[in-house]
Amino acid sequence: MIADPVATAGLVVREVRTGSRDGATTRLVVARRRYRTDRADLWQAVTDPERIPRWFLPVAGELHEGGRYQLQGNAGGVVERCTAPESFAVTWEMGPMVSWLTVSLAEADDGTDLELVHEAPVDPQMWNTFGPGAVGVGWDLGLMALGLHLESAAPVDPEAGLAFPTTAEGRAFVGAAAGGWADAAAADGDDPVAARSAAAQTTAFYTGTSAD
Repeated sequence: MIADPVATAGLVVREVRTGSRDGATTRLVVARRRYRTDRADLWQAVTDPERIPRWFLPVAGELHEGGRYQLQGNAGGVVERCTAPESFAVTWEMGPMVSWLTVSLAEADDGTDLELVHEAPVDPQMWNTFGPGAVGVGWDLGLMALGLHLESAAPVDPEAGLAFPTTAEGRAFVGAAAGGWADAAAADGDDPVAARSAAAQTTAFYTGTSAD
């Protein structure tokens, strides 16, 4: 799917933050990537229900403020805010688990910068095992697919996308992305050794390989 998986993973700037909501500690996974297209095109790619499935998942529902959406076989939630073509914010609901997603677009000299922020309550066991990469690598794969779609204007093959992490290219991509999230977690105060161990577990999860 991509010629240089490590370089492609490196297109994303990763940050981890610690926050709080309603008195509960949260962790924020922040991913930023520049796409070589104008903001109107990128906005359409991430909000148009006819175009989203070309790089992500089919989506149903009412895609406007106050409406509910549902991704096929994945999360659903409420559109909390939508300010075209600048940003939108939604809840990200998987069963009883609720987190929050914000996507913002900003014009740049040679394209458009996309910033994705996923905020979730802290599950200490899950975080200690997988770190931010549990969520972050999934978004890395989505942002990669978005880039492929924007470059070609063609849909990304869903079957190839699902199989990608188990290929040699995919394993290199996931490993580089998980390592980037480990560095971001350490920068936010996590123990660097524990963060690297969590990255290895995340890589094994996504690629179906051993963490050893």
